[in-house]
Amino acid sequence: MTQPPELSPQELELLQSMFDAARDGRTQYLASAVDQGVPVNLTNSKGDTLLNLASYHEHPETVAALLERGADTERVSDMGFTALICAVFRGNQAITQMLLEAGARQDTGHHHAQAVAREFGRTAVLELLEAND
Repeated sequence: MTQPPELSPQELELLQSMFDAARDGRTQYLASAVDQGVPVNLTNSKGDTLLNLASYHEHPETVAALLERGADTERVSDMGFTALICAVFRGNQAITQMLLEAGARQDTGHHHAQAVAREFGRTAVLELLEAND
């Protein structure tokens, strides 16, 4: 079996910048990179996708841009989190709604979205989830 080629420091830096952009909400930069060929479902060593990071860090414009470009709402991180679980945990109604409208399931991964909302007292998000169940 052949070994994959090692990435150069510049390539690794570029990939890391994608995750940083998702965390920081640099929507234009990230959207441009995806439009130029960076995989929209790029995943880091913890299994976090760009969509998970943008959802967790509460950047609705970035979430919208990734969804428009085909980001998979059902990707599960190594911790069992989807983008929906990230948004629910943070109590972000706008991102939760966006993800539900994009077809995110509430029961994907190791956690059910409604259980997370209950556990962390995210009442408004729980009501939104129940209305979309």
